[in-house]
Amino acid sequence: MRVAIVGATGNVGTSVVSALAADPDITSIVGLARRPPAWQPPKTTWRAVDITTGDLAPQLEGADAVIHLAWLFQPTRDPVTTWRNNVLGGIRVFEAAARSGVSTLVHASSVGAYSSARKDRAVAEDWPTHGWPGAAYGREKAYLERVLDTFERDHPQIRVVRLRPGFTFKREAAVEQRRLFGGPFVPQRLLRPSLIPLVPDTPGLRFQVVHSADVGEAYRLAVTRPVSGAFNIAAGPVIEPSVLADLLGARLVPVSGWALRSAAAAAWHLRLVPASPGLVDLVLRMPIMDTGRAHAELGWQPRHTALEAMSELFSGLRDAEGMDTPPLSPRTGGPGRLGELAGGVGARP
Repeated sequence: MRVAIVGATGNVGTSVVSALAADPDITSIVGLARRPPAWQPPKTTWRAVDITTGDLAPQLEGADAVIHLAWLFQPTRDPVTTWRNNVLGGIRVFEAAARSGVSTLVHASSVGAYSSARKDRAVAEDWPTHGWPGAAYGREKAYLERVLDTFERDHPQIRVVRLRPGFTFKREAAVEQRRLFGGPFVPQRLLRPSLIPLVPDTPGLRFQVVHSADVGEAYRLAVTRPVSGAFNIAAGPVIEPSVLADLLGARLVPVSGWALRSAAAAAWHLRLVPASPGLVDLVLRMPIMDTGRAHAELGWQPRHTALEAMSELFSGLRDAEGMDTPPLSPRTGGPGRLGELAGGVGARP
């Protein structure tokens, strides 16, 4: 089987490449990215292409399956740019996949595509996917869900799979996570349990985490097994303030959702962080997912707990871990994080 991966060099993409490369039934992998990496995994050929402007169909020609992962998180201060890349670029990928004659399309959706829900029960894949309109990430993921609804109707010969993972971490992606969401002013060496004394005990601050390698395995299964539709992907336990406090050896401090969002908004408007306050709203409103369908039909089981994935995030932050790909390299932000500062802390990609 020949697989093309659009957006193959980031946190999830590198794990998908590794999972597919280890599968003897996968004969070749074409990794598409704006900036090809120096990393050279087995069976993999790299091609440079921008999903917003490039001619995509020739790049996908001959593939049996296409996995669409490409996503631009920044600039949060310019939602037109992220919409152009994430939504319009995603539509171009879907159309190119249809023109190139692939039989399988696997799309990276997200827990962020789901509509708001109470946190006291888990929702299955039939929960509405209208996102949270106050966050560009939720709007864009939800819009692509609607696009895929139409795509499936118009292309019944193509098997379409949507994976909706929770927050996805691994050690090698920690610096990228800090750059995208924490920004240049986060003191990397202070990100250790002994130096984080407090955790906000905020109502609704409950979310799910999964290790990137386990997400990579989920994509491998989605490509190689005759399944279709949506699958929730997350590991246990659910991360909530008390779990974080135990993990960090920190003390819980009651903080209202309003106060947490206000603090995030102040930091964003002062250009101290690149993550918009809408992401706080999204996290407080997103549901807890039921992963039963992924276990029963996809045959997926996580090998790492959510706590192990979180621990890898913190250890990778402390040690400035990365990989030899442009998104994951510790050098991407420039010396002394000057590139991040020059980008206006969320103002430019």
